[in-house]
Amino acid sequence: MEIFAFLVVGALAGWLAGQFVKGAGFGLVGNIVIGVVGSFVGGFTFQLLGLYSGSFLGSLLTATVGAIILLYVVRLAKSS
Repeated sequence: MEIFAFLVVGALAGWLAGQFVKGAGFGLVGNIVIGVVGSFVGGFTFQLLGLYSGSFLGSLLTATVGAIILLYVVRLAKSS
């Protein structure tokens, strides 16, 4: 059940990040991948800032912020 929740958070976070950065989603699999990788980036970033939340909404926020950071860095790398 935890893996299912992890994938749902990843899909939602990837879709939200796509809305903020690109203006569109990346498809279900793309959203999940971006959201899952973003959750690691967001978790690392929030840990550096001393922030932590164990709730569903906190996990979604962490993954979304991480996915936005990830997409921003990828966009910078592609433009150079």
